[in-house]
Amino acid sequence: MSQASLAPVPRVPTARPVSMTDIARHAGVSQKTVSRVVNDEPHVTAPVRERVLAAIAELGFRPNAAARALVTHRSRRIGMITVGTTLHGPASILDGVEHASRAAGYFLSVVRTLENSAEELQQAVDQLVSQGVEGIVLSEPIDFGHPELHIPDGICVLSFDDPHESHRPGELVVGADETGGARGATEHLLALGHPTVWHIGGTSTWGATRRRIDGWRAALADADAAEPPVLTGDWTPRSGYEAMSAILHRPDVTAVFAANDQMAIGAMHAIRTAGLRVPQDISVVGFDDDPVSAFLTTPLTTVRQDFAELTRLAMHRLIRTLEGHPPAERHRSIPAQLVTRSTTALANPARRSVLPARKPTHPPR
Repeated sequence: MSQASLAPVPRVPTARPVSMTDIARHAGVSQKTVSRVVNDEPHVTAPVRERVLAAIAELGFRPNAAARALVTHRSRRIGMITVGTTLHGPASILDGVEHASRAAGYFLSVVRTLENSAEELQQAVDQLVSQGVEGIVLSEPIDFGHPELHIPDGICVLSFDDPHESHRPGELVVGADETGGARGATEHLLALGHPTVWHIGGTSTWGATRRRIDGWRAALADADAAEPPVLTGDWTPRSGYEAMSAILHRPDVTAVFAANDQMAIGAMHAIRTAGLRVPQDISVVGFDDDPVSAFLTTPLTTVRQDFAELTRLAMHRLIRTLEGHPPAERHRSIPAQLVTRSTTALANPARRSVLPARKPTHPPR
């Protein structure tokens, strides 16, 4: 073998990651000043901060999260527990939390659960704690009794829940006034002359189901109207169709309030399949203001929860707390707004003597 073949192969130089030292040299400041800018600390003048930020942008500096955590003793990581569903409400909250976390420079770890057992939820908490999260967002829309969860002291907890219910001491709670929204929807139908309002409820274990039933029931009691039995649904259009089909043989059914828009859409399909009209024969109101609701053949009257504002306000409070500036008011309720469209009308006096033209068929598969 020749000596040439034994010669070492020259190494191809690789690009070295840009460091804080490089930024300091480029901006003409100390490394400590660069660290203050990167960690958004005070005691840096505006011109110097702008010069450092310009150097960061020009050189393409990316802070090392692990190294920064060692220096600052902060992970800048938020954990979130949410139900594994594509329903409009939970999905909108998750989207808002992701956006707010990213905009504030925090990492977000999401754990999706399938059940509401205490064991599964505690496992989700433990998984997030093991990742060193600074805060935990509880967006589980099921009654899971989170005051009983063991969450270590020092971890800030934000819950998207009813601020009027029991919560852990010091917990941040932001939620829409679902009870008030449901009451407003029911009062709207009663004011149109309907003698009573039937209700299609959601999954029985969800807190949202109970709160919307409470609002519906309160409106009926205040108007001294008869309270029909709650019809059971599971948030899907099929369950709304089946619940509505079960009462269409009753000519005294003139108004129905569904606990979400998807069940309201199913109920409307059942009404039309039976040869009746919405709203001329039966008025329908939903809840949540699903994006599709305004674009139905008959646009749906519904109750809007402003999920964008809800998550913006909640995450602002959480991040301010993590930065050392907790709000004086830890519990906040956001009003829910009735959106009147085309599925509600004055009660039809003739409806009481009009039976469905034909029996409802099975829901489409």
